[in-house]
This record gives sequence, C-alpha cells and structure tokens, in this order.
Amino acid sequence: MPELSSPAQEWMQDNRKLIRLSLPQLQLTQVSLTVPPHHHSILRDISFTVAAGERLGLIGISGSGKTSLLRLLNRLAEPMTGTIAFAGQDIRQLNVQTLRRQVMLLPQEPRLLGMKVRQALTYPLTLLRLSTAEIQTRLDYWLAQLGIPSDWLERDELQLSVGQRQWVSLGRAFMLEPQILLLDEPTSALDVGRSEHLLQVLKQFQGTVILASHQLELVQQLCGRSLWLRQGQIFQDLSEQEVDWQAVRSIFHQQEQAISAEWS
Repeated sequence: MPELSSPAQEWMQDNRKLIRLSLPQLQLTQVSLTVPPHHHSILRDISFTVAAGERLGLIGISGSGKTSLLRLLNRLAEPMTGTIAFAGQDIRQLNVQTLRRQVMLLPQEPRLLGMKVRQALTYPLTLLRLSTAEIQTRLDYWLAQLGIPSDWLERDELQLSVGQRQWVSLGRAFMLEPQILLLDEPTSALDVGRSEHLLQVLKQFQGTVILASHQLELVQQLCGRSLWLRQGQIFQDLSEQEVDWQAVRSIFHQQEQAISAEWS
C-alpha cells in the first residue's frame, strides 16, 4: 500500500517504532473481572504478555471468558483487580478513544451505526483528519483487497446480510491500521470462501492479531500461540506446535455436550 502522510499517520508510525523496540506490546498482570450485583467471577488472575506482530488465539467453550477478555483490552470493560499495559503504559492512563484506535475490537455482531457502507468505511478516517485523497487511497486499496463490490457502497446495514456487515466491519478496521486487532468470532457469519480469504488477509496484516474463535481450524492456521481459557482462567498457554488439536476438539465437544445436557 502507498505511504500515507499526515500528522495522525506519522504519530502511528512513530508509535509502531516505539513498540517494536519495547516489547511486550501488551502485558496483563493478575487481571480479574467480576460482574454485579453478586460479583460473579468472569475472569480470574489472568497474566500473559503479547509481542508486537504476534498472532494469539483465544480458545475455550462458550462462557469461558474469551469475549470478556477482549473487551478488557480496549477498555469496554474494566478489571476489578490487576493491570493491563499497552506499550509499557497502564491503559487506564491513556485516552480511551486513542487506545481504541490502536487496540481495535471487532465484535461478533458488528453494526454500521445507521450509515451506508461508504460512510461506515470512511467516517472514522475523517475523524483522524486525514485528507480526502488519503481516505480515497485507503478505501480503494481495501475494497480491492477484500473484494467488496462497488454496489455495496450505497447500501445501509438493513440491505446487507449479517455476513456482509461482518465483512464491511473488517474493512473498516483494516482501513484504520490499528496496532492490535481484536477479533471476536470474525468468521461466524462468513461462508467458507470469505473465511479463507480473511485468513490470507490476516496473515499479511502487519499488526498484532488476538483472535477468539470456535473455529479451531482458523486458530490453528493463523496463530502461533493459543491461550486455552477454562472457567475464566488460563488453563494452558501453548505454542501452535504444542497443541494437540484433535484432543482439544474432542474435549470441547464433550464439554459442550455436558452443558447442553444440564440445560435440557
């Protein structure tokens, strides 16, 4: 992609250089999360680090805490105890909007906030005061990279399927060039072809990716390391070579069946 110049872009480039020199990029220390009114424990004593450019998978059955952990990383939720540092700085000391531009979360059910696709893709860049030419350059690049048809641009979210909205939201995130991309079940509404396409795009993405997914094949193919969450705690922290994926699939299937039996 061509080099883009603006104060915001220069700030991001300088900050990326800083992060490359001062690992880890993210550091969580004894982080716990509870919810009122009875202070039910969601996450307990979570500690790990993430290096710049790493691909980290979060795996575990439903309710294990994957989404809650992602929400903590860009302050959509606040821990009860412990600290989270981004580039060596406590994220509570950072401007929330600045943090969320650099540590960006794509929820499982993305919204276009009433905008048409073109505006949804470009509006965040206007807030960064990028020039019209720079915004158009990024738009053209990511429309081509993701294969977003031009006839989508004037549609609103009611005219898009869930999978199409998910795809547009991915484009919006890539256009902002965050340092860390937090993905919560990004292929849940995508067909096989788009899921494979996303995998290739993520492999080329220059930033860090933290991926929470039930699609273990995606985690296996993308991530060099996986955190296995069980009942709100880190059960295992393994490199891709150390994970016995067949055994993991079997265990998850058994656990999901046990939960279904309890509810029925």
